[in-house]
Amino acid sequence: MGVKRSKPVSPGSRFRITPDYAEITRGHGEKPLMAPSKRRAGRNNQGRITTRYRGGGHKRRYREIDFKRDKHGIPATVKTVEYDPNRSARIALLAYGDGEKRYMLAPEGIRVGQEVVSGIEAPPEVGNHLPLDRIPLGSMVHNVELRPGKGGQIAHAAGSAVQLMAREGKYATLRMPSREMRMVPRKCMATMGSVGNAEHNMVNPGTAGRKRKKGRRPKVRGVVKNPVDHPMGGGEGRSSGGRHPCSPWGQLAKGLRTRKRKDSDRFITKRRPTGKRKG
Repeated sequence: MGVKRSKPVSPGSRFRITPDYAEITRGHGEKPLMAPSKRRAGRNNQGRITTRYRGGGHKRRYREIDFKRDKHGIPATVKTVEYDPNRSARIALLAYGDGEKRYMLAPEGIRVGQEVVSGIEAPPEVGNHLPLDRIPLGSMVHNVELRPGKGGQIAHAAGSAVQLMAREGKYATLRMPSREMRMVPRKCMATMGSVGNAEHNMVNPGTAGRKRKKGRRPKVRGVVKNPVDHPMGGGEGRSSGGRHPCSPWGQLAKGLRTRKRKDSDRFITKRRPTGKRKG
């Protein structure tokens, strides 16, 4: 897994960095595991825009990923490693001994022909899915459950991983990608290794058109809008806004905590770093 840098033969290729897709072994998906995907364009279930500057883009079909990995004790062989347009990670097609096929997130280092298994008796090897009870301390895992049997919810993105730090009583302590420390029941399942395609953060589309194909529309700065459209708009000539950065509705954009208290806060033993600058 790597990236390719284009030669600057045109303005669009000057800064373009694309994946080399060396790990991809098939160019199309498994049809029984694909479903139509309705475009939501940043809207919630009420049809209201909750994320601005999204819309359009190329058609996609959703790949049904097995986040539970609940076929315990049945070995599966990795048949292909494929591109998924709906996520930054690659996906791997598993063929089980009973004939069933499922998709899983492709971990770093997985290869076609490799055998993976899930369950209590699974060895702690890359791609295997087993309880936190059976994983050696210090190991890197992904697709971690928050509640036993619910399916993996943590560490799905490309290159992400969670480190198992300790076990005490009914809970295991995990260090999240944000460096937050959180307790999770020891019976929760996790997949060994980190998610593949770690170079995803280096990708640069190079042109606005490639961003539009991803469904991202142009983002307009608040300081160039009119006062009726944004609190930082207006002014004679170029302006810095005249106030702290904020949203069109006046919500501060830097430093204001907007997370609401949740019942799960009691499982957080150490908060993530705030990133405040010194001086």
